[in-house]
Amino acid sequence: MKDVGLVLEGGALRGVFTAGVLDYLIEKDVELPYLVGSSIGASNMLGFISRQAGYAKRLMMQKDSSKHFFGINQLLKVSKIIDLDKVFFEYPHKENPYDFKAYFNSKVIEEIVVTNCNTGMSEYISEVNNANELSLISKASASIALFSSTVTINNQPYLDGGIADPIPLFRAISKGFKKNVVILTRNLGDYETLNTYQKIVFEKIYSKYPNLVKTIVDRPKKYYEVIQMIERLEAKKEIFVIRPEIRTVRRFEADYGKLEKLYNHGYETMKNQFEALLTFINE
Repeated sequence: MKDVGLVLEGGALRGVFTAGVLDYLIEKDVELPYLVGSSIGASNMLGFISRQAGYAKRLMMQKDSSKHFFGINQLLKVSKIIDLDKVFFEYPHKENPYDFKAYFNSKVIEEIVVTNCNTGMSEYISEVNNANELSLISKASASIALFSSTVTINNQPYLDGGIADPIPLFRAISKGFKKNVVILTRNLGDYETLNTYQKIVFEKIYSKYPNLVKTIVDRPKKYYEVIQMIERLEAKKEIFVIRPEIRTVRRFEADYGKLEKLYNHGYETMKNQFEALLTFINE
């Protein structure tokens, strides 16, 4: 498995599909040498590397609405629609303990994708020593434009890694991993869109970051191009793609039942494709 990479798409709460896929792989003791993920993909990556089945699921799915990290409750409590400090600093140390030691002791090469607001470019950050820095980088990668504040790392402002690199397959290939497993969170044929009104809002809110605005505006085209490449490589069996086959949820889905259904679908999808995955990995 030395030449196999794992590429994780973002997608906010659609990421519960990925959580189900990875939990099955953890149960089957499957490890891959290289992981790269953006946004919620990076969050899913954490639980996979520490070998904590259920960690990402608990992070994203709460039966008690008062414990949600997004929505009106968070707006009233902390004046934010999304409270990522709760996700990456409070949960890992209290309600949903994270095994930082296992993460740092892992031999897996991991890269978390973030978008530099000044350059508009994607950056790929690894953190192998400091729990606070790992939480900060993960928070930056998940900081969705308009809904989250920028996150400062080394005096640079960052936002959601999915803005500049929504599915970091190119990165995995450039690192020498020619054989990759790609987990998507959108249905086949579901592409990014950006209407004129949304473009105006982004231009207004991020007027001091013109390169970021350009990247946001160009994102739907870039997303379409990478999906087209994925489908070509999938047809040639050069990559192994896992995607939801039932209707996915909204990015900020609050219905626990719908999230649980999508999580279970991810788990069962991987279970059904497991033998095919092993064949791909070992051939």
